[in-house]
Amino acid sequence: MTRQLVIVQPGRKLPDLAAVPGDFSDWVLDGMGLDVSAARVIFPQQGEPLPAPGTVGAAVVTGSGAMVTEQLPWMCDVAHWLRALVRRKVPVLGICFGHQLLAHALGGEVADNPAGVEVGTVTTRLTAAAADDRLFAGWPAQAKVQASHQQSVIRLPPEAVALAHSEQDPHHAFRFGSAAWGVQFHPEFDARIVAAYEHYYGQRLSPQYQTRQAAARAESPCGSAILKAFSEMSA
Repeated sequence: MTRQLVIVQPGRKLPDLAAVPGDFSDWVLDGMGLDVSAARVIFPQQGEPLPAPGTVGAAVVTGSGAMVTEQLPWMCDVAHWLRALVRRKVPVLGICFGHQLLAHALGGEVADNPAGVEVGTVTTRLTAAAADDRLFAGWPAQAKVQASHQQSVIRLPPEAVALAHSEQDPHHAFRFGSAAWGVQFHPEFDARIVAAYEHYYGQRLSPQYQTRQAAARAESPCGSAILKAFSEMSA
């Protein structure tokens, strides 16, 4: 039986990005170097059913404007599905909202980040454990990534391994077991996309923060590198 790559997209891009082709799942596939036909895309918030875990070769859960703390029924369904995939050691990558939902599903805690919204091109610092991680090996000790989030993983799941942190978020990336990863940052975003999210959060950010982030905005080659590494591992 052929198992397929499944991308769960629980949200849509900002209206301000209407002129930018694609959406979360398209950007993920583009970062992986794959065509849209290479994956099955599921929109659980629209009631679309999740595939049986035994038919999944790898799974990505993308970002969303929804909040994990809302605990809507579809979120609980995805969390249960993720636990089943992790038990089967199916490769899983959670991105932003997906990172938070994966952590919650595995026993971690998600809440509003006490340091406030983190958005823009931010610097992440790797932990020692990242040096031989299958996704992060080869990364520089400090890496620029794109971020946009209000909530964070406040407490990692038991037995999870921290892989990266930023000034505002101690849990920017983690690994659970041998085949499940969560990344708070958006490896599929480019500088144009993250600029729209900076604008979206604008009124909630201090002028100093906005000025600093505008100056820091840059492309992030590490983003596509992690997507390609995940794609190759799950092929």
